[in-house]
Amino acid sequence: MPYVDRSVYNRKMSESIRRRKRSATHDLILRTAHRLFYRDGIRATGIDRVIAEARVTKVTFYRHFPSKENLIREFLEYRHERWMSWFVDALTRHGANGAAVVAALQEWLRKPEFRGCAFINVVAEMPGADPEIAAIARRHKADVRRAIARVLPASPLRSQIASSLALAFDGAIVRAQMDGNDAQAVAGLRRIERALLKGTRTAAEPARHRA
Repeated sequence: MPYVDRSVYNRKMSESIRRRKRSATHDLILRTAHRLFYRDGIRATGIDRVIAEARVTKVTFYRHFPSKENLIREFLEYRHERWMSWFVDALTRHGANGAAVVAALQEWLRKPEFRGCAFINVVAEMPGADPEIAAIARRHKADVRRAIARVLPASPLRSQIASSLALAFDGAIVRAQMDGNDAQAVAGLRRIERALLKGTRTAAEPARHRA
């Protein structure tokens, strides 16, 4: 089975959280925001609701998070770390190959808590609101592409194929949200994966001989 590099997700992003000395209260607020933001959306979840569900005072909340934008950025970093850890593990469990990308998607879509891609959702909800929020989302998608590339067969076209497959992956997520089920999304991604990878082993053969 090919090796999947678990450091694939952006180290700077994940380490920015791990290195910060967070209190139990900070983590409680962040976990509460993560649950509410992902389930109900950014705009539908006000600061007062996060405060109420976390059972902290406003003074305590603003001591840890000076603004909602600050909380959203930390939510996305936290989400990135958690989701990428799951995704890389899922790719390994499902065979660490192109088909594993489809299997991982299907596994995720069938989780009861699935509400689409948090990064796509936030950018759609807050277009142009905060450049750093969009930058975090772009870094997340770049790490997804790298994770996919690492499980694809060696080929001169591996990077391009990974980009196309990652784009199809995002499209399948949106389709599943629209349909309310995973059938068409998974079937469509499977067809795209097979078409993209058809003949890649043959294409990679000359490169191996030259090496």
